[in-house]
Amino acid sequence: MTTMTTPRARFGLQFSLIARQWRRVMQTHLASIGLTDTTWVPLVHLSECEDGITLKDLALRVGVGGSSLVRIIDSLERDGLIERKRDAADGRAKQIVLTPAGQSRVDCIRNELSRFEETLLIDLSDEELEAMAGAFERLQKRLDAYESNAGAEAST
Repeated sequence: MTTMTTPRARFGLQFSLIARQWRRVMQTHLASIGLTDTTWVPLVHLSECEDGITLKDLALRVGVGGSSLVRIIDSLERDGLIERKRDAADGRAKQIVLTPAGQSRVDCIRNELSRFEETLLIDLSDEELEAMAGAFERLQKRLDAYESNAGAEAST
């Protein structure tokens, strides 16, 4: 059996495991104050999309199937946190947007996340965090390009 000894050989697995653990710890913490990942995750993603986002694109970001997300979106809409608006470019499509109440909820979520993340990141310098953020951004762009190309290849 080959052991993974180089940073490049270990990176994918290590990154995947820490990302899962990070999310699990965050979910547990937020659940302790009454926030479930089925509601806070879509809201936070919606806050990143000022002009709204389609259900399909939100499902990709959140990592759930469209039919599961419809139930969540229906619930968030009933609670007055989001609304569906007709897409100006495509009258058949709907954009999901945060309401002011939804943005207020996101602000509370972000404040709680920031406080908790501060305890997790206590021994990392700003320079280390900036370096990681820069590396993540480059990796994200590469992954986006890969997905775009894979989608283009699959449709041909």
